[in-house]
Amino acid sequence: MAKRTVRDVDWAGKRALVRVDFNVPFEHGTARVSDDVRIRAALPTIQYLREQGAAVVLATHLGRPGGKPQPELELGPVAERLAELLRTPVTYVHDAVGDVALGHAERLGPSDVLLLENVRFYAGEETNSDAFALALAHLADIYVNDAFGTAHRAHASTEGVAHHLPAVAGLLMDRELAFLGNVLEAPERPLAAVFGGAKVSDKVRVLERLLGRADAILVGGGMAATFLKAQGHDVGSSLLEPELVNFCGDIMRRAADSGVDLRFPQDVVVAEKAEVGVPSAVVTPSEVGKSQMILDIGPSTAEAFAGVLAAMKTIVWNGPMGVCEVPPFERGTKAIAKAIAGSNATSVIGGGSTAEAVATFGLAGSMTHVSTGGGASLEFLEGRELPGVAALDNE
Repeated sequence: MAKRTVRDVDWAGKRALVRVDFNVPFEHGTARVSDDVRIRAALPTIQYLREQGAAVVLATHLGRPGGKPQPELELGPVAERLAELLRTPVTYVHDAVGDVALGHAERLGPSDVLLLENVRFYAGEETNSDAFALALAHLADIYVNDAFGTAHRAHASTEGVAHHLPAVAGLLMDRELAFLGNVLEAPERPLAAVFGGAKVSDKVRVLERLLGRADAILVGGGMAATFLKAQGHDVGSSLLEPELVNFCGDIMRRAADSGVDLRFPQDVVVAEKAEVGVPSAVVTPSEVGKSQMILDIGPSTAEAFAGVLAAMKTIVWNGPMGVCEVPPFERGTKAIAKAIAGSNATSVIGGGSTAEAVATFGLAGSMTHVSTGGGASLEFLEGRELPGVAALDNE
């Protein structure tokens, strides 16, 4: 169902409470933001609101403080980086609700920007306390959710506050819903779904949902071991989910019956540990030793997968092909990223580790859309209702 967006509001003289996702990493041992991708992703919405004459109040979480203040998770460094990117002053207040925060919000003029303190310093945030949500609502006239990465959480700043104010989607949220929704509802065919990551259990629902929509499904990563086990292979000491072997067998039968091109690794990279410098080898699935772990797809598999992807019009990818944070087990993931980046397909990249990988390889700019939500994008593709989206006003 289509949602109202910031474009549907007359912002002159209004204050906007914007939920953003500034959960960013810091350089080790410093208070400097090391990766500002999430801050940059929110800039179009913030700038749009400022250009329309709105005062902007920003709310975000950082880390997992458990409902209590933690000095190392305060948002001062985030405010500094945001001010640099906006090229305008950003007021930062050490409160998210109450008289101090409200006073700062009420003093804002058109186009001014205020960043509230980490909302997870308050126990009411993650419990979706109505009192905390109402206190946030007092800060503004209209609520804007631009934090797709947290939209699968029913927290006070992502869902509860939307029940107390008119609630619309930001530009980033609108873009996420458009691209991910298109994969499910009206993709240009043929459509390929590429799945990786550690566990089949993380992908059960999305596999079932896309089985009837995709023309090809390519499986790599740790989750491939359970599928290979279902084919009768001994996968050594690889991560295995024995309780899902039958499910994997059923997926294979259903894919064959429906004409889906379902592919698994034809060669794999194995080692006894996922550590830099350990001896590794490329073997077929039937050659995996008892003490060996499958840690990446092999070069023949990467080439075969790339051949499939070259013929696609739409590609959705969620999950790396191996333990891509540990060289040399990043090669399969990099090969798939290059194949997608070089294709003519509309490419939608799931967030989390997949998005981090394409950014590390310098290929994010070659993808059509890189989602800012790992868990959120997966749940959306599964067909689940995201609380932070459901709470927004319908068109």
